[in-house]
Amino acid sequence: MMDRSILVQKYFEEKKFVDSNIQSFNALLTKGLQEVIDENKEAEPTIIPSNIEKFKIRFGRITIGKPEITEADGSKRKIYPLEARLRKISYSAPLQLEISTYINDVQRENFVADIGKIPVMLRSKFCHLDKLSTEELIKHGEDPNDPGGYFIINGTEKVIVNVEDLAANNFLVESDKGEVTGRFFASKGSYKIPHSMEKKKDGIYYITFSRVKLMPVIIVLKALGMIKDDEIMRSISSERNYDELVLNLLEFVDVKTQDDAIDYIAKRAGIVQQREIRLERTKEILDKFLLCNIGMDTDARLDKARSLCKMLKKYIDVEHGVKDAEDIDHYMHKRVRMSGDLLIDLFRVNFKVLVSDILYNFQRIIKRGKLPSIRVIIREKLLTSRLYSSMATGEWVGGRQGISQRMDRSNYLAMISQLQKVVSPLSSSQENFEARALHPTHLGRLCPIETPEGTNIGLRKNLAMLCSISQFNDEQLVIEKAKALGLKEI
Repeated sequence: MMDRSILVQKYFEEKKFVDSNIQSFNALLTKGLQEVIDENKEAEPTIIPSNIEKFKIRFGRITIGKPEITEADGSKRKIYPLEARLRKISYSAPLQLEISTYINDVQRENFVADIGKIPVMLRSKFCHLDKLSTEELIKHGEDPNDPGGYFIINGTEKVIVNVEDLAANNFLVESDKGEVTGRFFASKGSYKIPHSMEKKKDGIYYITFSRVKLMPVIIVLKALGMIKDDEIMRSISSERNYDELVLNLLEFVDVKTQDDAIDYIAKRAGIVQQREIRLERTKEILDKFLLCNIGMDTDARLDKARSLCKMLKKYIDVEHGVKDAEDIDHYMHKRVRMSGDLLIDLFRVNFKVLVSDILYNFQRIIKRGKLPSIRVIIREKLLTSRLYSSMATGEWVGGRQGISQRMDRSNYLAMISQLQKVVSPLSSSQENFEARALHPTHLGRLCPIETPEGTNIGLRKNLAMLCSISQFNDEQLVIEKAKALGLKEI
């Protein structure tokens, strides 16, 4: 009989427990940071000199160096983790950003500036320990069996725990005691907007998103450009006629144009300016906040309408029992957010703070009658200190706490266990029985045994020993693969 232990041994020779986390952090530095810069690639100050018509600041390519230290005499040299631990300093890499300014669309200056430092995960692609042999690791004072996957902030080893979250851009229809509700988290860049769909006792289907509360779905479809009742019916289903839909269409038969539908939404949402301004503001809300994952310009409106029709069909099918309601605890509907995903949220918020600070300092000097160089008004320590602060305290964007924790070095197994931890965002003071229970889809992904007793039972979990989490963020690649399989765009 074959000795299976050879396979396990071979697996751990090639892979580490924290491989998925390291890949997540590598993706952040190679792609994620640049995506955040591209989201905020232009900034325009509101106060500019009177002799200038237009002033723009543009942000270009971001580059990440290797961990280094600046000594008291100003000299720079590379630093290894052991020295960072002993000297109580942070193991971090410098960030350099290409910045250019334009006056009346003519380039004034173009330079590369240091904008701060980002903590570097040990054994990641940008760490000096990456690909070192056992002898070289020992020479630099490192344990060859140490898996990495953590950070050093002010000499303290810190772990970013994995966070379990509901999958974004996935419409879920739940049924609780006969009451059907649909929910959807639209996510694109810094936008994460919850949507909900429900049916009231009057038989009308309503959607809620952003500041638009309980808006009839038919009105929203008409506001998006799907005016004809026949077109709405066919977009929802070409096979079946739903009686509930006829009732909804009859209720709003008087709304005959797109502008009438937009005006209906504006009045119901409490927008009370003149009609033209009211319509413009409501169009902006529909473009930016309704299904923002599909698109945020006017061209995406019809695609949004079609998607909304498919969501309504799914909702009605669950109501009729044609489809089963979804099990929200099924791991298909969950995503584990690792260090790369969590750090990108932190960087996104703090980069916006840095841009606001640059604009504030620029405008303050303009008021004194001078036109400053952007190079001299960038506060390099602002971004660094804010990133370090969140890493040191564990307080994250969105009011989450305990995301970053001091690493448990009491023994090797305690360390591995902490690096594999998965935390649910649900409150430990509430019951949430179903969320705490072991689900069949956890097996092979999450450890069925390792969870604390007491209020955190079932909310603090650990990855299974052989579990690896796939890294996939390229939506365009999915579309290309789907087209290759023969699917066509509508």
